[in-house]
Amino acid sequence: MNLKNAVEGKEYIIRKINTDDDELNGFLFSLGCYDGEAITVVARRKGGYTVAIKDGRYNIDNHLAEAIHI
Repeated sequence: MNLKNAVEGKEYIIRKINTDDDELNGFLFSLGCYDGEAITVVARRKGGYTVAIKDGRYNIDNHLAEAIHI
């Protein structure tokens, strides 16, 4: 299941980041978004999602939400 199927407000554990882009993987890692880390969908927006990772909130687009498997 990917992040697009997540229920708002429920905490999930990231199982896999499915992308071949090393730069994107590095960026996500710097946010704390990596395998085994908790993530919560705070809100759904037209163009993406607001997610909570560790102590921060971030906006991600639909394409990135599809790459994050929970």
